[in-house]
Amino acid sequence: MTTESIKEEIKRELPAILRADPEFRAYILEITRQSYADRTETQDRFWEAIEQMNRDRAEQARKWDANQAELQRMREEANQKWEEQNQKWEEHNRKWEEHNQKWDANQAELQRMREEANQKAQAQNQKWDANQAELQRMREEADQKAQAQNQKWDANQAELQRMREEANRKWEEQNQKWEEQNQKWYANQAEFERKREDDNRKWDENQAELGKLHEENMAYARKYDRSIGALGARWGLQSERAFRDALAGILEENFGVEVLHINDFDDTGEVFGRPEQVELDLIIKNGLLLICELKSSIDKAGMYSFERKARYYERRHQRQANRLIVISPMIDARAQKVADQLGIETFGDSVDVKSL
Repeated sequence: MTTESIKEEIKRELPAILRADPEFRAYILEITRQSYADRTETQDRFWEAIEQMNRDRAEQARKWDANQAELQRMREEANQKWEEQNQKWEEHNRKWEEHNQKWDANQAELQRMREEANQKAQAQNQKWDANQAELQRMREEADQKAQAQNQKWDANQAELQRMREEANRKWEEQNQKWEEQNQKWYANQAEFERKREDDNRKWDENQAELGKLHEENMAYARKYDRSIGALGARWGLQSERAFRDALAGILEENFGVEVLHINDFDDTGEVFGRPEQVELDLIIKNGLLLICELKSSIDKAGMYSFERKARYYERRHQRQANRLIVISPMIDARAQKVADQLGIETFGDSVDVKSL
């Protein structure tokens, strides 16, 4: 017999022999065992793959919960900031009701900015929800595929090798999908972080602008109070000394200088025509001498009197003044002409002085 005929005879007779002779069948299985995996090893590998899928699914759920918690924390922090800002605005409106018209305009602008921020946040939430829905759909699809694979695995043991290759292929596809989803996730996180930083930057800019408006309103209110104080000093409701101290305080605060009040005795009567006390305010800064007159109101005679007092101080102390300055919210028109002729600078308020 030839080799081919022997092979054909074995193919024809072997199945019947294997069914009829258990010992011979065991012998054949023993000598061919190295060529394939037994049932126990195959089942172990299958369950190991299933456990790995479950671990991956649990890890992804943990990341999901962590991200949701971070988002909730950020929302609560943003809400807390809004609450604190609202409390500040309520306190501010209570104190400055006389400026309601200006503040109403600011409030309207702030409300528009809040609505714009809320719209942006809602749009971001919608994108987030869409991404989460897509992720959930992919998870459910993966679960359905895994269940279908399990059913096929249990139904057809004879095609174990083919099903294992099919399962590996699907597992690689699933890993690729998870990798793509992770890339989308990180891209979304980066975009969300960028927008959050942009919103924080806009928030800080708005806060700075509101602070600037607040300071301007406070400066306007203080200037208004000083104008009222000038009227009070004019009509005897407030002392001239208190008004002068308020103007001096503004100069010291704005320019970091000290306003010195000088009280000399003119024993020759050079200033007033008879011996009398001569009072002046001095500012000495970086070697410069500035002689000031801080009054609630000044007329033509008062302007001439200030110029005589300044010249008296220069002769008495042998020092030339660099600038003569009069600060008063009420300067008579005739007094202004005298100041222009004598080279005296005039200002309506301390904050109107640009530099010293």
